[in-house]
Amino acid sequence: MGIPKVSLAFVMVVIMFQQMIQGSQEPACYMNDLTAIKGFAKCLEPDIGGWNWSSSNCCSFTGITCDNSSDIYGRVVGLELGNKRLTGTICESLVGLKQLRILNLSLNSLHGKIPANLFHFRNLEVLDLSNNYLVGPLPSAIHLPSIKYLDLSKNYFSSFISMRLCTSSSHIQYLDLAHNFFGEGLIYLENCTSLQYVFLNGNGLSGTFPENLFRLQHLRVLHLQQNQFSGPLSYGIGNLSNLVELDISLNDFSGSLPDVFGRLRKLESFSASSNRLTGLLPASLVNSASLLRIDLHNNSLDGPIRINCSAMARVTSLDLASNNFQGPVPASLCSCQSLRALDLARNKLGGVVPFEFRNLHALESLSLGNTSINNISTALEILQHCKNLTILVLSLNFYQEEMPSNVNLQFTSLKALIIPFCHLRGSLPIWLSSSKMLQLLDLSWNSLGGSLPSWIGKFEYLFYLDLSNNSFSGEIPESLTGLENLVHKTALLKESSEHFSLVKSKEQGRPYLVYNDVWSFPPTIDLSHNMFSGPIWPSFGNLKNLHDLSLEENNLSGSIPESISGMTSLEVLDLSRNNLSGEIPHSLARLSFLSVFNVSYNRLYGDTPSGGQFMTFPESSFDGNQALCPRLLAPW
Repeated sequence: MGIPKVSLAFVMVVIMFQQMIQGSQEPACYMNDLTAIKGFAKCLEPDIGGWNWSSSNCCSFTGITCDNSSDIYGRVVGLELGNKRLTGTICESLVGLKQLRILNLSLNSLHGKIPANLFHFRNLEVLDLSNNYLVGPLPSAIHLPSIKYLDLSKNYFSSFISMRLCTSSSHIQYLDLAHNFFGEGLIYLENCTSLQYVFLNGNGLSGTFPENLFRLQHLRVLHLQQNQFSGPLSYGIGNLSNLVELDISLNDFSGSLPDVFGRLRKLESFSASSNRLTGLLPASLVNSASLLRIDLHNNSLDGPIRINCSAMARVTSLDLASNNFQGPVPASLCSCQSLRALDLARNKLGGVVPFEFRNLHALESLSLGNTSINNISTALEILQHCKNLTILVLSLNFYQEEMPSNVNLQFTSLKALIIPFCHLRGSLPIWLSSSKMLQLLDLSWNSLGGSLPSWIGKFEYLFYLDLSNNSFSGEIPESLTGLENLVHKTALLKESSEHFSLVKSKEQGRPYLVYNDVWSFPPTIDLSHNMFSGPIWPSFGNLKNLHDLSLEENNLSGSIPESISGMTSLEVLDLSRNNLSGEIPHSLARLSFLSVFNVSYNRLYGDTPSGGQFMTFPESSFDGNQALCPRLLAPW
């Protein structure tokens, strides 16, 4: 969902331009333009493929387009060298291309300042210098009277002083200055009456909401996220009646949301997450007929959640996580029949999952983590009827309840199940074995016990398994060492989960790791802090795609198999606080990605490996092994 970065306006400009210059006969290159091209090329590395200096006709060069009309026959009108791996600077000689209409040098490694005269092309319609390493302030005087598309995003431009872009450039439709370092610079856009797309995100801009934007009556997309704007949101937002997408997230806006959404009848996506917004959801927002996506997570909004699904029949995604909403989980949400993603986590809701949620047939992703709901048995019996449910997060609820063992539960579409920090009792439920699509399972920090069944290793797509901090016992099922996705890297069946912010913590009191979506989790098997006994199977070495193997704080015995050096992607190996004996295999020094290694408090002996990554591990990684020979260790 959302407006593509390459806008329709830009596409139309290019198509019209190409149609205009088409002809059966290739024109000869204008001599002054050839001189400008040669000067431009001298500042670049490497040589541009398809530029043949034995020819005087630059119109035949790759990325160059010349006009074949009678009035400017042979003049260079297009220079398109995007994503050519170019380095170097943009030479002043480029401004000699007086008839240039399209200039695209994006997705290269160009550096240095832009020649000021580059912003004085009378005929330039498209200028794209995005994704380079260009620096310096932009000039306050810009004279691009024909410009329609301007993209300077993802560079290192510093602040500008009162840049008045549209004094002479009133035709511009697309402006992208995102991800630079403009800081407190000011930009005036009040004369840019044709603007439809504005991206100012990721610049450290400060102050209140830029009021001059309210005059842009044709504006369709406005991105101001990742800045330092503060103060209340102005009711002037309601003047932007053509807005389709508005993102003001990751700022410092405060106060209540203005009740203006009834005037924004085309608005489909609204994000104001990670601000300091307070108060109730405005009536015009929860009754909007146009909105498809609402993201208000990480604010201080309160009151009951009252979404009028009769009016909001089109809404597909609703993220209200990390606020202060009170009252029960609203049963009325079941009437939002198009709803695919719902996140109400970290609110003060309580109660149970409403029976009516069984009617959310389109629902794919649901997070009710840390909402103080209870009765996990009823919750799962209801949610199994959501046949498209792919991601289910129920963490920090159901305190000390029994994990349901109902063999009739069916979650056939489930790919991620996350229920940690609940202190659930019981065993690993057999109904999970029918979730054949499962990729991620986190049941950590519960009170589950008994032995692990062999079917835990039969999931074709499972890449992340966290059963840490439970009371599982017996041998680790050898079937785990045959997990298909960790042996052969089966293609993951990913689903969009951009609305979910998930946390992972291995130990209480340690910093949380935050992932923006489920599929960012590294391939992991974490069985730490349980009561497993028996050996570490040599066949663990088959898991070539595993990044993290954590088996600490168990009762494992025997030697460390030399074959585990076959886990060539391994970054974390923690075998500490077990009853392991024998030597540390020297073959582990071949694990070139290993950054965390811990075998402390076992019964290991012999020489400690000294090659490869082993020179970087601290002495604490080997503590508590009295017969382990010391080595020259790193000083930290």
